[in-house]
Amino acid sequence: MPSPSPETLTPGLVRLMAAGAGLCVASNYFSQPLLPLFAQTFGISSTQAALLVTVTQLGYIAGLIFLVPLGDLVERRTLLVVCTALNTVFLAVMAFSPNFHALMATAVVLGTCTVAAQILVPLSADLAPPLRRAQVVSSVMSGLLIGILLARFAAGLIAHVAGWRAVYLVAAVLMAFFCRTCQRRLPRVAPRAQEGGYGALLKSILHLFAREPVLRRRGLIGGLCFGAFAAFWTSMAFMLKGDWHASEAAIGAVALVGAIGAMTARFAGRLADQGWARVSTGAFVLLLLASWALLLAGTHSIAALIAGVILLDLGMQGAHISNQSEVYRLDPAARSRLTTVYMTLYFSGGAVGSALAGPAYARYGWSGTCAIGAAMAAAALVVWALGELRLPIARMRHAK
Repeated sequence: MPSPSPETLTPGLVRLMAAGAGLCVASNYFSQPLLPLFAQTFGISSTQAALLVTVTQLGYIAGLIFLVPLGDLVERRTLLVVCTALNTVFLAVMAFSPNFHALMATAVVLGTCTVAAQILVPLSADLAPPLRRAQVVSSVMSGLLIGILLARFAAGLIAHVAGWRAVYLVAAVLMAFFCRTCQRRLPRVAPRAQEGGYGALLKSILHLFAREPVLRRRGLIGGLCFGAFAAFWTSMAFMLKGDWHASEAAIGAVALVGAIGAMTARFAGRLADQGWARVSTGAFVLLLLASWALLLAGTHSIAALIAGVILLDLGMQGAHISNQSEVYRLDPAARSRLTTVYMTLYFSGGAVGSALAGPAYARYGWSGTCAIGAAMAAAALVVWALGELRLPIARMRHAK
């Protein structure tokens, strides 16, 4: 089966993949502004409700490990259609969950299926011409970030009008439409892996991790950054409810200000295409760290909270694009497996951030959440400095 030529990647197809990545990943984030509603509906504590975010991310990690690598072994459009079809089914199941245990169990499986977004990202890298690869990937990642942000806004707004179950029903309908569109419009892409079978493919992931220090370092930086990001969004709804008495719609609206962060994606992609990904990573991580000083003041100042959210999203998204641009240079024949390693580390950091933020908020309030987020951002800055600052700036620009 021949691979598509670069001309296959039309602007319309890039927009479709960006929208699809956003819709797929959104399924992981609908729950965040709804956590107080889950606590009220099922009679559970805020700490228990926050676990829903963590288990969804654990399911996502499982999908990254066991499903995404198949993109190097099987035809990707078929894999994408199967994942989005399953995503549709489990979104509907979420809507009818009778208790919190059923909701938690379904969230794990749903999280596993939402890795369709991470099938689209390496697909876009494969279809793009080499000189535009980082920009194309950053466009798809812009859609992914916008999906994360709009998921929170839409979930809050729909829940305010029709209840939290309606959120998942609407999402199921949209996912079914995207599944059908993928089947009709996406090109077929031949797998590139030469390994024997699925077992050999999984084993090769460990070999990639062992032999590529850039992959390990970038995955650690990404995981720490996303952990800081996840810590904020796990506790934010409880803080806004407790300190500002905000409605679900208002809580979701806070996510919209972070849409400015989506603008960073193309800028970060251009920097990466020009060879500046190593330098820019440090600047973006520094922005992420600085955001926590503003977020700490968010209990007393809405302006500080909004500014902090903008910086948080700018830093996280910019660092993520810079990381991916370096990772996808390593082995063109293994981009799905590179995605598996990098995104497993990335979402493992997110799961840690979410898991720590819930108890920290319950015991120490918003300052506890801010301490967790700032510590993870600072650790990412240290990892970047130890890995990159030992190189002169001239070498940092072009070194792989």
